[in-house]
Amino acid sequence: MAERDEALLSRVEAMEQAIGEIGTTLDETSTCRELATFAARHLRAAATVDLTPERGAAPRRAAHAEPPTRADATYAGTTDAGAADAGAGDAVGGQTGRVPAHRLSLPLAVHDEEPLGAVTLTRTGGAPFTGDEVAILRHAVRLAARHLGHARQLAATEDTALHLQRALVAEPGRPHPNLEVAGGYLPAGSRTLVGGDWFETVRLHFGRSLLVVGDVMGHGLDAAVDMNAYRTALRDVAATDLPPHRVLRHLDSVVAEDDARRPATCLLVRVDPARGTATFASAGHLPPAVFAADGSAELVDLPVGPPLGTGVGGYEPTTRPLTPAETLLIFTDGLVERRGEDIDVSLARLADLRLPAGSGPGQVVDEVLRRLGAHGAEDDVAVLAARIRARAPQ
Repeated sequence: MAERDEALLSRVEAMEQAIGEIGTTLDETSTCRELATFAARHLRAAATVDLTPERGAAPRRAAHAEPPTRADATYAGTTDAGAADAGAGDAVGGQTGRVPAHRLSLPLAVHDEEPLGAVTLTRTGGAPFTGDEVAILRHAVRLAARHLGHARQLAATEDTALHLQRALVAEPGRPHPNLEVAGGYLPAGSRTLVGGDWFETVRLHFGRSLLVVGDVMGHGLDAAVDMNAYRTALRDVAATDLPPHRVLRHLDSVVAEDDARRPATCLLVRVDPARGTATFASAGHLPPAVFAADGSAELVDLPVGPPLGTGVGGYEPTTRPLTPAETLLIFTDGLVERRGEDIDVSLARLADLRLPAGSGPGQVVDEVLRRLGAHGAEDDVAVLAARIRARAPQ
C-alpha cells in the first residue's frame, strides 16, 4: 500500500511540474519543445512531437528530445501497482494493465477535439510503459494541446488584423500626378498585435492633395477596424474640400458621438503644388519633418489640438512654403518613440538626420526607417513622404 501511495505521489508531482514547464509562451515551437523535454525526462524515453499544420496537410516534426543519461536523472517513478491504473488501456487499443510495448503514441488533443498532431515515446530497453506513465503523458499532452490551441487562435487573430492593416495602408488613395509620394508600414513584431496606424492621400480640387497619417489608440483587430472607420469618414469629409483644421473639427464631432469608437491622433497636410505651399492641422499628433535639398531635416512647428474623439475641437491651421526641392515626411509615433526616452530627445534624433542630397520620397522613407531602427521598434510604424514634382521647362 505504501508503495502505491509513493507512486501516486510521484504521479501528482510530475503533473504539477508539467503545469509549470509546458506552455510558458504562446509560441508553437517552444510549447512542443517543452512537451518533448518534459516527457523525455520524466518518462525516460525518446520523445517526438509531430504537428499537423492544417487539416489534410502532412505532419511536421516540431520537437524531439532524448532521455537523460545520468543515473540520478529526475523522473516520475512508477511501480507495478501503477500498471493496473485505469486509463492505460485508452492509449493502447483497449488493453488494460501494463502497456505491452516500448512505444507509446497519443494524439495531441484536448479530450475529443480535433488533434493538432501526435506525441510518440520510444523506450529502448527497460520496463514497458506503466499506467501511471501513460496518465502523466496524457496530462502533459492535454496541457500542451490547450496552450497550442490558444497560440493558434492568437496567431489567427493577428494574421487577420495584419492582413487588414496591410491591405488598408498598401492602397491609399492616389494624389494628383503633380505630387510624388511613397509610404511604408511596419508592424511592431510577429508576436505583437497590430495597431491602428495608417496613412492616406486624397485628391482635392485645383490640383491639390490631402496627405493624412493617423494612429488609433490600442492594438489588435478592434483598433484596425476603428482605423478603417476613421479612414472612411475622412474620405467623406475631405471630399467637401474643407481646409484641414475644419476636417479635423468635423471628424472630432462625429467620433465623439460614438462611445464605442477609440480616440485617435491625426495629422493632415494639404499640399498645393501650384502655390508651392503646405497647410497643416494636428489632432494630438507629432510634428512632420521637411528634408531640404541638401538632406538636412527640419521639424515643422505646429499648434497641436486634442486627439479625435474628445469633442473638444480647437484645431488650428499652419501654412508654410514647400518647394520641389524639399521632401515632406509625416509619421506615427512608433518611428521615433523609444521606451524610457523623452519625446523631445526622440524627435531631435529625427531632426539630426542628414540624408543624401536630393533624396526623393522613396529614399527618404527607406533611409529614415533604417537609420532610426524602425524595423525593431516597439510600436507599429506608418510613414508617408511627399515631394512636389518640378514642372518641366516650357
